[in-house]
Amino acid sequence: MFFYLSKTLWWIADPANIFVFGVIASVLFAWLNWFRCAKWLMTLTLVYGVAVGFFPAGSKLLQVLENRFSVPEPLPENVAGIIVLGGVIDQFTTVERKQITINGAVERITEAARLARNYPTARVVYSGGSGDLLRQDLKEATYVGPLFAQLGVGPDRLVIEDQSRNTVENAVLTKQLVDPKAGETWLLVTSAFHMPRSVGVYRQAGWRIVPYPVDYMTGTGTLAPSWNIVAGMQRFSFSFHEWVGLAFYWLTGRSESFFPAPAEK
Repeated sequence: MFFYLSKTLWWIADPANIFVFGVIASVLFAWLNWFRCAKWLMTLTLVYGVAVGFFPAGSKLLQVLENRFSVPEPLPENVAGIIVLGGVIDQFTTVERKQITINGAVERITEAARLARNYPTARVVYSGGSGDLLRQDLKEATYVGPLFAQLGVGPDRLVIEDQSRNTVENAVLTKQLVDPKAGETWLLVTSAFHMPRSVGVYRQAGWRIVPYPVDYMTGTGTLAPSWNIVAGMQRFSFSFHEWVGLAFYWLTGRSESFFPAPAEK
């Protein structure tokens, strides 16, 4: 129920969809001859869209998320396993086109493969089922093996968790699958913007993993406005989704805190 509710509520709250809803409502008001309402609503919708798309609010929201955790220095001496969160492969296009199709965030896999070479005895766990509300027939993790093999991680080291549909299930199902022992060190590899929510969920599940963020989308300097209004709106929607996820997970007891912080040394 949580999975379906979160997907449905986000479809309503998505800032990009809100812009579309505003346009649709304005057109309907015009057809109903409510021209005054149509004029004001369209004006507000356009101001909202331009403001969200032009100003770097979305990039700033991403930057705050990405700055929360850093790559551990120095790296742990011994690592029992490396957990890689899904969101890299488009399993549906992969099947239709009969070749691995990268969806994005490929650094999750390439950096995990590099870490696997540094820790030759560590298990590599790929956690990712299908996050598509209407397509649960194909699982992302099912198709990741050949890609890891090309990067030097053979099937003897790779553990597949292909039932999780969201970050909560990533943590719970992976812990059940690998049964980590007390005192073991496990690295968690995911996109930097996604790391705060991931850490909160894993901690809530009773697993104190070591964050290893990758796939940065912002730099460390001052952020400039975007002249590509559509791209700016998409980035705002993308970053806003993660902040809403942080709040939703915390309020429903699925995360340790609203904005998880690095563990004290």
